[in-house]
Amino acid sequence: MLSTHPSVVLDDLTVTWPDGTPVLDHLTAAFPAGCTGLTGANGTGKSTLLRVLTGELSPTSGHLSVPGSGPPHDVGYLPQRLTPDTDVTVADLLGVRGILDALDRIGHGSTDPADFDTVGDDWDIGDRCLADLAAAGLDGIALTRRVRTLSGGQTVLTALVGLRRSRHELVLLDEPTNNLDRHAREYLYDAVAGHTSWAPTLIVVSHDVELLDLMDHTAELHTGSLTVFGGPYSAYREQRAVQQAAAEQALSTAEQALKTEQRQQVEAQTRLARRLRYAKKDFANKRRPKQIMNNRKQEAQVSAGKLRTAMAGDVESAQAAVEKKAAAVRCDDHVRIDLPDPGVPASRVIAELPTPSGGVILQGPERLAVTGDNGCGKTRLLEDLVHGRRGCLHTDRVGYLPQRSDDLDEGATVFNQVRIAAPSADPQRIRAQLARFLFRKDDVDRRIGVLSGGERFRVSLARLLLTEPTNQLLILDEPTNNLDLATVDALVEALASYRGALIVVSHDEVLLDRLRVGSRVCLS
Repeated sequence: MLSTHPSVVLDDLTVTWPDGTPVLDHLTAAFPAGCTGLTGANGTGKSTLLRVLTGELSPTSGHLSVPGSGPPHDVGYLPQRLTPDTDVTVADLLGVRGILDALDRIGHGSTDPADFDTVGDDWDIGDRCLADLAAAGLDGIALTRRVRTLSGGQTVLTALVGLRRSRHELVLLDEPTNNLDRHAREYLYDAVAGHTSWAPTLIVVSHDVELLDLMDHTAELHTGSLTVFGGPYSAYREQRAVQQAAAEQALSTAEQALKTEQRQQVEAQTRLARRLRYAKKDFANKRRPKQIMNNRKQEAQVSAGKLRTAMAGDVESAQAAVEKKAAAVRCDDHVRIDLPDPGVPASRVIAELPTPSGGVILQGPERLAVTGDNGCGKTRLLEDLVHGRRGCLHTDRVGYLPQRSDDLDEGATVFNQVRIAAPSADPQRIRAQLARFLFRKDDVDRRIGVLSGGERFRVSLARLLLTEPTNQLLILDEPTNNLDLATVDALVEALASYRGALIVVSHDEVLLDRLRVGSRVCLS
């Protein structure tokens, strides 16, 4: 039976950046044991919350309780941007480097008791690690291999194998399906389904609906609050839709009641004004004794004052009801992307790509998908094409979106990074365009280094799509990595109507279908 007892507890938790920007604001919630999918729009603080749970970040105020509290290594963590040092090996990523080094020293004659203590009962650790890697689809990868030589998907998959071996009390995964091919995703899905063998509590930040639907629970960060629901994402989304429909209906009813109160107030004020005019006319014409007319005038004024006060109170109450109902209605903001026509004639050759079967010519506004398993060389092919090492580009108006946003200047502002792509554009126009990417007002002056993974990707995307003159060819390597579901929809909508040429690497078959990709190159 699934446990509903809290495993991770947040009590009035607040995290504020040094410049005073709040990231998490007075969060109070509890994650139960089992698998929880953590969702929310880019920039809501999901990755920051995971870093707090690992102990990497300290909360500005408030408290938290984590199972096995103690050193950060009690918690297993797969960060969103997994960029190991250049000397890190597969053994390091698996967490067995120390044992393997001790075994090597013993093999060379060491009698140091410390080496034997390090090995313990793990004399066959190397063979077991290779078997685990093979089961994950990483057959043939040596434990001494440098991680920098692996593809992005292979690196993530190796880290996942290491986390499964470590058996922490709590495991945190931040966008684990980024860069994973279908086989690797199936491995992750199976691992999540049997999570209790490697982590009693698993919290997964993801925008992968298939993965989220494997979860026992769903949590959402939205407008500074954390909601935890006892069920998978699709069930949560259905419940949220029902609640929103009810909230919108309640708001509509409250707004209608307010209009009724306002109309009645106007009608009452009109009647009062008419009575006062009659009273003043009688007084002026001296139709009755002066004392009687004065008394009636005063009574009318007192009565009018009381009625105005009552009517104003009714309107204020109705207005308060509208505001209360409006607060229950979600107002989710979405990226809006408009791509101008780059003017690519249908007969113009845009690019030539080498392929295992010979080569592919990209002509006019064609769309090409590059597919294949992790490690087959998809990213290298794109990089070689962009840098002129393989294939040929027949236009210099080329926009390249790499798999990672590591080319951004950590100390630069959002505005300055995007302005590089359009140096002659009016600054106000750039700000207006950035607002479409949800960077508004002071957001454009934020440093790249404090942005979330999804926000960094939006900067890279804005820099690419706002380039002047407009790119005639877009080359996108896993363009939906780190993006929330609403932003993915906006990107797909923009690219679907883009009239230039497109080359895209993706493992997401649904995405490729939505982009109406006409040709494919499969690397083996």
